[in-house]
Amino acid sequence: MKAYVFPGQGAQFVGMGKDLYESSPLAKDLFERANDILGFRITDVMFAGDDDDLRQTKVTQPAVFLHSVISALVLGDDFRPDMVAGHSLGEYSAMVAAGALSFDDGLKLVAARARAMQKACEMQPGTMAAVIALPDAQIEEILKTVDGVVVPANYNCPGQLVISGAVEAIDAACLKLKEAGAKRALKLAVGGAFHSPLMEPARAELETAICATDFHKPICPVYQNVDALPHTAPDELKANCIAQLTGAVRWSYSVQNMIADGADYFKELGPGTVLQGLIHKINPDVTAE
Repeated sequence: MKAYVFPGQGAQFVGMGKDLYESSPLAKDLFERANDILGFRITDVMFAGDDDDLRQTKVTQPAVFLHSVISALVLGDDFRPDMVAGHSLGEYSAMVAAGALSFDDGLKLVAARARAMQKACEMQPGTMAAVIALPDAQIEEILKTVDGVVVPANYNCPGQLVISGAVEAIDAACLKLKEAGAKRALKLAVGGAFHSPLMEPARAELETAICATDFHKPICPVYQNVDALPHTAPDELKANCIAQLTGAVRWSYSVQNMIADGADYFKELGPGTVLQGLIHKINPDVTAE
């Protein structure tokens, strides 16, 4: 069975999508439609901007979304997923590709999500850190002993978990995790404490936008971040999108569940190859490209 997967923020690079724009009339039309919806020429930043411009949250999230979704849509009838999933932001790409959201509505939600997250970061600064070579359960127990807000945020693959929270709490957690034997506990260059309780203002703001948007039954199950389980009911898709901003990305468990449900071939659509690498670490016996 074939699973399509879609990357999240961090996969972006200058020049992304330019080949699609120049080679496909459909892609060109969709990119230009996105420029109109967003109210600025995001294609100029994607194709010929600089890294700093592309790193702005209001640009990064729509840019990764557009590259991913348009890569799926230009496949036409060749896009026949048995299941889909996306990492964080990529969940929106997965839902649009699978027909749970229209292109326009998906882009509007992603833009709203980016704005809400940026505001939440400015209201309450936070950060994230990658923890390498400790079991998930051990990390979870250690975090319970740290004062302040610090939680598991991204379960990326066995031996790689990203934590998120207040700066002082992250610093304290990194010290304890290293003492417990973590190979690394390294703060990341991110704008805030994504997928933590510090994103509550963004979750509340995005909930209004999500509730006002029409969701549809997708053409295949969407394995969602918050519970790593397959969903097709529009109300469930909505609820899980709302919970996603403050909940953990259970990517490792999502991939394991997709494999248990029959997936043996994973195709990553979007910029970069990050998810391919994670899938190979989760289960080296499946094909990921």
